[in-house]
Amino acid sequence: MLQQVMTNPKEITFREVPVPEITAEQVLVKIKRIGICGSDIHVYHGKHPFTSYPVTQGHEVSGEIVKLGENVKGFTVGQKITIQPQVVCGECYPCRHGKYNLCEKLKVMGFQTTGTASEYFAVDAAKVTALPEEMSYDEGAMIEPLAVAVHAVKRAGDVKGKIAVLGAGPIGILVAQTAKGLGAESVMITDVSDLRLEKAKECGVDFCVNTRKKDFGDAMLEDFGPDKADVIYDCAGNDITMGQAIKYARKGSSIILVAVFAGMANIDLAVLNDHELDLNTSMMYRNEDYIEAIRLVNENKVLLKPLISKHFAFKDYKAAYEYIDANRETTMKVIMDIDK
Repeated sequence: MLQQVMTNPKEITFREVPVPEITAEQVLVKIKRIGICGSDIHVYHGKHPFTSYPVTQGHEVSGEIVKLGENVKGFTVGQKITIQPQVVCGECYPCRHGKYNLCEKLKVMGFQTTGTASEYFAVDAAKVTALPEEMSYDEGAMIEPLAVAVHAVKRAGDVKGKIAVLGAGPIGILVAQTAKGLGAESVMITDVSDLRLEKAKECGVDFCVNTRKKDFGDAMLEDFGPDKADVIYDCAGNDITMGQAIKYARKGSSIILVAVFAGMANIDLAVLNDHELDLNTSMMYRNEDYIEAIRLVNENKVLLKPLISKHFAFKDYKAAYEYIDANRETTMKVIMDIDK
């Protein structure tokens, strides 16, 4: 079978390797689709701090089960599935207390261990989540980033009020849709790209604000009134957006950092303290977030297809990255078609 390998930054090759054998607890998956995310792009540019080369990528994935280990129950050959890419120890304090997304020895497929960018992939059945038969493989490959959004939104507890999301990239738009789908009264999203904001509007976000044209604080007062937002999610992850969140948050409200800062932050902690703001964070997801993500898509509360910008064949992995680099402002989610 064919397997992708990134040997160095911006260097991608393919090699023929045997189809993997499976253990009694594993399934063999024919990989169908893989999504490229921001972290993958960091690896491509040699800027991911926790990834070394060579590495086989792929963690946003959908596929079809083609073989079952003898001890595997609850799955069938031919079933559509996605894979949760966390590799955890199961023994540390977070793992023992149900927070395996925070495993002290966490590894993620495609970064610290072999990813799914192969024609076939052997994986523990415990890491497999069934997809509805009517769900497309494209949508199935986007359940992983949607699970990120679900976990992030739930970090604020019950979602009932007015929500602001800073950053209208794929994760930001998924966070905005998820908040609405889980019961938010109204949702605002901000960005400096009109195209991204149009995508957010297409996905049903109530207020889409270009902060190059309108001050974030003014927009909140205009759209939410003097009580402003109940929760602000930073899905851009830079000093500007976090600065906006701290400056304009209602006193005593919450800010959730979803994005990963590219470097050390320089933010106004004095105001954070003075306004008694709760600054919280979010890290990946757990199984219940996958299940919730699938439910939201099934109930048409989250739309995934509008976020897909372009498809590439498996052997065109490098061309996909080159396309993303050349079209940063207009590209949302690029999908690799592994079976083409």
